[in-house]
Amino acid sequence: MGNNVAIELKNITKTFGAKVIANKDVNLTAYKGEILSILGENGSGKTTLMNMISGIYFPDEGQIFVDGKEAVIASPKDAFEYGIGMIHQHFKLVDVFTAAENIVLGVDDGRYNLKKSKEKIKEICGKYGFNLDLGKKIYTMSVSEKQTVEIIKVLYRGADILILDEPTAVLTPQETEKLFDILRNMREDGKSIIIITHKLNEVMEISDRVAVLRKGENVGVVNTCDVNPSKLTELMVGDKIQLNINRTEPKNVSDRLIVKDITCFSREGVKLLDDVTFTAKAGEILGIAGIAGSGQRELLESIAGLQKLNSGEILYHNPKTGSVENLRDKTPMQIRNLGVRLSFVPEDRLGMGLVGNMDIVDNMMLRSYRRGKGMFLKRQKPKNLANEIVEKLQVVTPSVSTPVRRLSGGNVQKVLVGREIAASPTVLMVAYPVRGLDINSSYMIYNLLNEQKAKGVAVIFVGEDLDVLIELCDRILVINSGKVTGIVDGRTAKKEEIGLLMTKSTSIDEDAEKEVK
Repeated sequence: MGNNVAIELKNITKTFGAKVIANKDVNLTAYKGEILSILGENGSGKTTLMNMISGIYFPDEGQIFVDGKEAVIASPKDAFEYGIGMIHQHFKLVDVFTAAENIVLGVDDGRYNLKKSKEKIKEICGKYGFNLDLGKKIYTMSVSEKQTVEIIKVLYRGADILILDEPTAVLTPQETEKLFDILRNMREDGKSIIIITHKLNEVMEISDRVAVLRKGENVGVVNTCDVNPSKLTELMVGDKIQLNINRTEPKNVSDRLIVKDITCFSREGVKLLDDVTFTAKAGEILGIAGIAGSGQRELLESIAGLQKLNSGEILYHNPKTGSVENLRDKTPMQIRNLGVRLSFVPEDRLGMGLVGNMDIVDNMMLRSYRRGKGMFLKRQKPKNLANEIVEKLQVVTPSVSTPVRRLSGGNVQKVLVGREIAASPTVLMVAYPVRGLDINSSYMIYNLLNEQKAKGVAVIFVGEDLDVLIELCDRILVINSGKVTGIVDGRTAKKEEIGLLMTKSTSIDEDAEKEVK
């Protein structure tokens, strides 16, 4: 091993139970002063492998070498002692503490000499280009600011090897570019950076080399400059797949949901939605674009009956009866009893969508248990549905009796999306349905949404990838700070145009705001 090697894995194997082999004989090297991307489908063992480097799991077999010496990493504390720090998808911060307090938390004398600690933190910020208010409380921060705290936290502890799990999942294009600049600065400083990601365009932009995992095995490490996205996809899935969405022309389009001037406030009196007006049509996909936290969640929750409105109305054109129903002030159950199947895939899969301790079958029953009669609930139909979803969406799980919290994030998402589509909705709302999914699974979901569109369902798709929004959606509504700043035609829209609307603080002129018919 040369002096330039930061960390080397030799024949790493990890199994869970008797059936699931998460990693098998994995060999991998990360060098100092490089950015290495780890690619792979959901359940391919990427996060498990990184969790062994960061001390969350311990390998069943194999060795880990840091700076040429064998390392025994049995805990995150051990990992820090070897200069390894991992920034997880779900941040591990104390909300009521400031940025500075979180950064020094757990470090000897950190909180007791905060003035001295802040000097060291400012030095780190200046060195790599971080912009952070050290006195700001975590609960008032954006996702990007929280991530910055997490990265500085591991640097403060002396990390030379940084592992980032899906670091751009909820960042805007501008925030992503800022993060990449910081990572390049770290690379220049000799840090070894390992990124788990599904975004091929970002892999091509930021990484020096790419390691591809398939079914727990390392199937190849390539120099980024020698490959293209198609080749990487082929390595990941073992087959060539088309990297384009087949958008069909809308047919038999009719108004399904008319949202008129809806406004709502938080309990603290903050305006969450500001006179939002648009129409969702049967037989089309309406995209919703915006910087994270711009009101997308509140908008979908308003339609689903989960968010109380202060003004406005939501008119539903019932295709079965031909009548028009106002959904405002109705409970979610009343809305469902009207025959309105508003299938809602929320941002927080295990917080709002599924129950982690319940198995896949029981999570299917969450949508249908009220139809059970007497003391006992019939489990056969939900079980059949669970098996159908596992097969059709290729969910990696030992069985349908496995608690969903044991599945990888992407497989949890497949279960949730599959269940919602199986409800035969007339309006299907999906928020970030491919977040954390690999390329193959993402395109599977896009095809399912197109199938729903062809069946005459009004699909509302909240996404974060502007390329996908433009390729998939017939129209795209842009929202910022709870206000609609524009509605554009997906077939002619440009990323730059949508990006400008995403950061625009006030509504654009009336002509530009008219929906494209």
